Order: sequence, then structure tokens, then C-alpha cells
Amino acid sequence: MTTRNLFNEILAVKSAQRTEKQQRIVEAAIRLFAEKGYSNTSTAEIAKAADVSEASIFKQYGTKDKLLLSLVVPYIKEMFPYEADETMNQVFSGAYSDFEAFLRALLKNRIAFITENRDIFLVLIKEIIYKEELKNELFPYIAEVAATRLTKIVELFQERDELADMPTRSILKLLFTVIGGFVASRFVLLNRESIDDEEVEDVVRMVLDGIRKLPAKNS
Repeated sequence: MTTRNLFNEILAVKSAQRTEKQQRIVEAAIRLFAEKGYSNTSTAEIAKAADVSEASIFKQYGTKDKLLLSLVVPYIKEMFPYEADETMNQVFSGAYSDFEAFLRALLKNRIAFITENRDIFLVLIKEIIYKEELKNELFPYIAEVAATRLTKIVELFQERDELADMPTRSILKLLFTVIGGFVASRFVLLNRESIDDEEVEDVVRMVLDGIRKLPAKNS
């Protein structure tokens, strides 16, 4: 699993739907976000770098948060399936010896990804919390894409007798709840900048205790 910087990747994408002025704003914003950090970049700086008035940015996007979301949300929706497929292919190619190794790698990859893109993640979570429309747009989409791939992965490890013989849906619900809650609480509620390996191991053990297949008892 590879870790990517979203600012750099979004900057490389040019949309035919943007006007020339919008493209200058987008390129200036992403470059400044990448160089200085999202929170340290002002709309005035973006306007100056894009050679437009600050009023033009407000007219086009409303706020800096909305400018960021207008770039990030479409990109996530476009690229998430490819990333999910990459993860699934690695599992089925034998890159992970067992479910524990897969779960540990998945957690560390997601933590590294969020650490690399922390500014984006925090804005996205904040907007999702307060805006039902964005929540309804992203959550079902991400859940559907992730669930489709994870179902096949869970079934694979169930066939190998590593996971308990319980409904796949129950296992997915546990994975989403524990992993999602763990990552969100550390980065959003506790405002952490990173998560150490010891905490990752605690979560791995917690999840496995709930879904690992136990040895059969001798009668």
C-alpha cells in the first residue's frame, strides 16, 4: 500500500470544466496549501498568487474550506475505487501472510495517509459533521466501495479458517466502527499529529479478539 500527498496529486489534474481564472485559483491554492499548510494560507495570498481579486475567490467558492472541498471531494470519489482495488489485489496476490498482517498494514497505511494529508482530513471531517448534504454524498459512496472489496477479503480469510464463521456484514461493521472511531478520535478529538505503533497494535488485538476464529475445544 502506498501513501500519497493529495495536494500534489490534485495539482497535477487539470479539469476541462474550469475556466482559465478558476484554474489559476486552483493551482495557486494547492501550491500554497502544499508549501505552507492549509491553515497557514489565506485567501488573500491565494488571490495574489493567482493574479485575481480576493472577491473573485469568494464569488467562485465562497470560503477557503469550500474551495478545498471543491477539489478534494471529486478527487476522492474518482480515486477511491482504484485505491481500494489496489489493496484487494495485494491481498489476493499473497502480499499478506494472514489477516492480522493485512489489518496491521491497512491501519498503518491509513494513519500515514491521514498524517500526510492532515489538513485536508480535518477540514473534511469538520464539514461532514456540520453538513448533512456532504455526509450523505460521501459516506454511502465510501462505505459501498470499501464494503464491496472488504467483503471479498473477509471471505478469503474465513475460507482459510482465520476468521470466525459469522456474517460478513457483522465483521465489516466491527472493522468500520473500531478503525473509523480510532482514527477520528485521535486526529480530530485529541488533535494528534500522529499515532504510534503501540496504539496500532492495541487496535489490531481488539479487532482480532472480536473476529478471530478460536481453536476448537477438545471434548
